[in-house]
Amino acid sequence: MKIYLAGSVPKGDAEAVGFDNWRVRYSKVLSSVFEGAEFVDPYVREADESDEKLVFGLDCEQIKSSDLIVVFAESQLGVGTSQEIVVAKYFGRPVITVLPKDTHHRRSNVVFHDVLIEDWIHPFLGSFSDFVVEKVEDIAGIAGLLDETEVKNMSVIDDAIDYASAKTKS
Repeated sequence: MKIYLAGSVPKGDAEAVGFDNWRVRYSKVLSSVFEGAEFVDPYVREADESDEKLVFGLDCEQIKSSDLIVVFAESQLGVGTSQEIVVAKYFGRPVITVLPKDTHHRRSNVVFHDVLIEDWIHPFLGSFSDFVVEKVEDIAGIAGLLDETEVKNMSVIDDAIDYASAKTKS
């Protein structure tokens, strides 16, 4: 199994100093869940970072050739990570998002328009993720469901539009 690890990467050499490489921790945990897994780290490669089309193409190819996308959402996502999730859906790849409670994209007991939501998950993350877990270790508990679950693809967009249209007409 090839697992693409989507999430923050250092932006330049200065940011790389002291960068908490969460991919090392995730790889260790996921190795015990998926025996013989190969991990794809989009930051570990020699690429001309001044060639944005090259970098984008390499990332998209790595997502396309992966069997599973695991998203690091323990902190606020950047534009690259959010787009990696969309690309994964474009290719019909399963997405597991690691999203702890009470973080930027998941809030407990938040109120919107006078309605209390006990466990609010950002609608784009919830809609594009096949599974949302609180910590990477929780993936062990759902790994067996991957083959049994219909993987979301780009049709989630049309499905959501249809759903919203039906809800607002009633």
